[in-house]
Amino acid sequence: MKKIICFVFAVMMILSCLTGLAAPAQKELNVVTTIFPIYDWVREIAGDTLSGISLTMLLDSGTDLHSYQPTAQDILKISTADLFIHVGGESDKWVSAVLAAAMNPDVREISLVEAMGEDIKIEEIVEGMEHEHDHDHEEEDEHDHEGEDHDHEEHDHDHEHEEEADEHVWLSLRNAEKLVYVISEAMAEIDPENADVYRSNTVSYIEKLAALDAEYAEAVESAACGTLLFGDRFPFRYLADDYGLDYFAAFSGCSAESEASFQTIMFLAQKVDELDLPAVLTIEHPKARIAETIISTTQKKDQKILSMDSMQGTTSSDVQAGATYYGIMESNLAVLKEALNR
Repeated sequence: MKKIICFVFAVMMILSCLTGLAAPAQKELNVVTTIFPIYDWVREIAGDTLSGISLTMLLDSGTDLHSYQPTAQDILKISTADLFIHVGGESDKWVSAVLAAAMNPDVREISLVEAMGEDIKIEEIVEGMEHEHDHDHEEEDEHDHEGEDHDHEEHDHDHEHEEEADEHVWLSLRNAEKLVYVISEAMAEIDPENADVYRSNTVSYIEKLAALDAEYAEAVESAACGTLLFGDRFPFRYLADDYGLDYFAAFSGCSAESEASFQTIMFLAQKVDELDLPAVLTIEHPKARIAETIISTTQKKDQKILSMDSMQGTTSSDVQAGATYYGIMESNLAVLKEALNR
């Protein structure tokens, strides 16, 4: 953390000298976001006024949220913003140092994690899931539930590890409705001239999200099974909890691990057999080795591999190709239906 602070202040000193020679910038609302969902929400709120807004998405090249560190150019963009919106949590520890040295002392900050308030969830380790402390606690098997009846409606969660907020709040449509409203109000306060437009667009967009939420609820209600199994990280806890879905996964949502143990593979394969699941899921990336290994270890060996998009790697090219938060969540619904029906 000290290295980050020193780097930020060094960068800010250099940039302040350089920008002091630049011509005054045009007076337009300057909004800087980290990830795609936030960027797209601002587009929806702005509507026809978007041409009068300078809108930036920092993570636009597929960089993983959990490993991102801002460049000097990123720091300058944040430092001169009117509104900076980021996820918050462990992945954004660098933010406080950047804002402390901001050139615009009035820059408004919104952290999605903080905006969620009491609705934020703690990242959890469910039965069978790999996590960073497995090798430190071999003498006490934190995931051994032999002799216990496992109720699939109520996960036995392990909170022995250090608690961290689950950052993937945008993957719940219900959270999105709340967060879009918070962002809209901030934009209205900073730019009162367009406040009515922002608020009107927000009402329409939230209605659209609520309608899609209802489709999700209906799909889960009529599904043949109520469990998702990921041979991958699992960033969809908020979505699963919204609709009462159970889940199993190789890793937690923020895990840096990529290799699953023999025990994890066997556990997940047995769950596929036990629950007669039609699919093993992954998040958006070309590699599905763990999912393939799980399927090859099952009795039937004929399950599908399906992918749900967590929007952590959405790029500027995707945006240019027409990607939207709503569209991706709509596509995820189609995948969900297939994963829950035999």
